[in-house]
Amino acid sequence: MRFVRTCLLAALVYAPVSVSAETFLLMAEETGCPWCARWDKEISHIYPKTDEGRAAPLRRYDLHAGSPEDVTFERPVHFTPTFVLVVNGVEKGRIEGYPGEDFFWPLLSALMDRARIERGAAG
Repeated sequence: MRFVRTCLLAALVYAPVSVSAETFLLMAEETGCPWCARWDKEISHIYPKTDEGRAAPLRRYDLHAGSPEDVTFERPVHFTPTFVLVVNGVEKGRIEGYPGEDFFWPLLSALMDRARIERGAAG
């Protein structure tokens, strides 16, 4: 019986996070941020149509309006844009700054892989 419990616990710990978990990508932004504007121009219109966008819908907040109360951050956010991957109210990782379209997608994919976020299953 102990073996069964250990196996079940291991399966829960190492299983990918279901899309049904409260998962989103939180974007910290501020008025006048040129990198936020560049992300908006290059990514924002396509993000919701991607597997990543469906698995972790975008939610935004103004850095100077205070942090969302329903998110536990690993450390304070100081830069815009900062993209924080949140699962069930807890930060699972972040991308500080916007490195451009060619680097954003691989960084986001690696972040989601580390957090074991499933993508592409829904459709």
